[in-house]
Amino acid sequence: MGSDQTKFQYCNSLTAYSRRKTRVVNIGDVPMGGDNPIRIQSMTTIDTMDTIGSVEQTIRMVEAGCEYVRMTAPSIKEAQNLQEIKNELRKRGYSVPLIADIHFTPNAAELAARIVEKVRVNPGNYADKKRFEEIEYTDASYDDELERIRKKFTPLVKICKEYGTAMRIGTNHGSLSDRIMSRYGDTPLGMVESALEFLRICEDLNYYNIVLSMKASNPQVMIQAYRLLVQKLDEEKFQPYPLHLGVTEAGDGEDGRIKSSVGIGTLLEDGLGDTIRVSLTEEPEAEVPVAIHLAERYTTRKSSQSIPEIYHYPINPFGYSRRHTREVVNIGGHQVPRVIADLSNKDRITPASLFTLGYHYSVPLDKWNIADMACDYIFFGDQTIDFAIPGTLGIIYNYPTWLKVENKNRAYPFFYAEEYLKAGSNSSPINFVRAQLSEVSDALIEKLKADSKAVLIITTMNGHGLAEQRRLFVELMEHQCKTPVVIGRTYDDLSTEQFQLYSATDVGGMLIDGLGDGIYLSALNGLSDKIMNETSFNILQATRTRISKTEYISCPSCGRTLFDLQETTAKIRLRTSHLKGIKIGIMGCIVNGPGEMADADYGYVGSGPGRITLYRGKEVVKRNVPTANAVDQLIDLIKEDKNWIEIGRPVFEIS
Repeated sequence: MGSDQTKFQYCNSLTAYSRRKTRVVNIGDVPMGGDNPIRIQSMTTIDTMDTIGSVEQTIRMVEAGCEYVRMTAPSIKEAQNLQEIKNELRKRGYSVPLIADIHFTPNAAELAARIVEKVRVNPGNYADKKRFEEIEYTDASYDDELERIRKKFTPLVKICKEYGTAMRIGTNHGSLSDRIMSRYGDTPLGMVESALEFLRICEDLNYYNIVLSMKASNPQVMIQAYRLLVQKLDEEKFQPYPLHLGVTEAGDGEDGRIKSSVGIGTLLEDGLGDTIRVSLTEEPEAEVPVAIHLAERYTTRKSSQSIPEIYHYPINPFGYSRRHTREVVNIGGHQVPRVIADLSNKDRITPASLFTLGYHYSVPLDKWNIADMACDYIFFGDQTIDFAIPGTLGIIYNYPTWLKVENKNRAYPFFYAEEYLKAGSNSSPINFVRAQLSEVSDALIEKLKADSKAVLIITTMNGHGLAEQRRLFVELMEHQCKTPVVIGRTYDDLSTEQFQLYSATDVGGMLIDGLGDGIYLSALNGLSDKIMNETSFNILQATRTRISKTEYISCPSCGRTLFDLQETTAKIRLRTSHLKGIKIGIMGCIVNGPGEMADADYGYVGSGPGRITLYRGKEVVKRNVPTANAVDQLIDLIKEDKNWIEIGRPVFEIS
């Protein structure tokens, strides 16, 4: 589905980096939006009633680089204790703005707004209860509901105006009200309208000190919702409010970092976002460096070469549709995106060299064990081998070397663009062609269109690389070129974490829009082959374009959490990580739990001290399960549905 950029303008430019200009929101003495830097924030995990614990954790967060600190205030007593925490922080010389996180309790919000610098309200549960009911509304009855919300919400707005307190209207995909779900469905539009209903009340009361957010555990939903929010703000002539970016319940480890980077980084690339919070199932001070890495890419971002503007964008930025391509062997068409690894810089390639790429050779059995995250192709360059490769693997050689290779079974040539234009036809089932935007001429496109065996590997050296590669896709689509495209990126002088974050943004940001039939990552500074290969698969998992393992939708801890999230997530991972394709939600409390279960196959949600509720999808299956038995009962539920797989001996392939 195409979209005219004059109609769908969710960012200043699709090719030149330009940050969206917003109004400034004053939050204590750390303003957000306008020309201010992208602010970094996180949330405490300590019980808000633990004054000293909260203060000391806040100090650790601030010293890690946190500019705003959010704390949960689920009831009046926690809201009152925010004053004690604030006093102790000020006594110790810390003036970091505090944010009260409110769900379900307007009275706690109204008290907190008199104490802290900012309150966050969730429009899905501030004035509504969620019962998963579908309700038929007439326009009149819906208007009555809006009037009920106005009466409940107006006192908070007036207090915020009086005290100079900022507010975030923070929609969460997992806690949309039954009212919104009934009218708009479980959609990005429903998320946006949920916030706009509250925003209209604020503007009617001449209150503008507002930040907006559209969080979801699925990066695709989250990205589409933020884009649509900006579009709607412009269409309806709202103020240009700052955006708080985050992927909720991202999980832990590299999975959480990559999922967060796909969501947050993709929006930052287009100049959207004024503050970010990375939600990891880890200590909050561990979230802060990740957020800093994501934000710092844009402090000096510019294109090293200008990129032609896109006037007609053939992609719908508010919905997913994969680019139509021809199928070449197992690349493109309806095939999952493929992963290419690179061993061209090795001095010598042996069967052991393939171990880190998911292929384990057994010498006694003379067989290959193939892992779930085994790459599909390996670029050897000019290296040659003297052993038989696994039957699922393809080898790519530089074209002159390929010509000399005797055994061309599952061996394919790699051409540079100019080389490809000069070369004649050949017998290879795949011709891999490398090109960057400046090399994509009419002659190259015509030859690609005529070559049913061509697969394009696109690269970029541009400082604004995602935009340049996006422009290349547009060029192909405008010429009706159906050649499959592998997205290639090379990085230099990055840490492992930076590599994971930046590649997830650069490649994930296109996959999320249906662009790309494969990934080819490489690094010039000695990152391990294992890290690069696993990162490729983790990006595909995060964008849900290729599933290779269990997915965990796990919220970060906060003061509402009713069990040790990090320990429990580790226990569940240990028992279930072999269940490829299963999604398990692990939620510390009821706030986002039930709604997010709609995006998971099974759910493990804290419902009281020492008690767990188990879900199948969004349906409650067992209540008040003792924590000691809950993981076992979760596994019993998976077995009951015949989704359990026993961990057995590896499957080998004869070489």
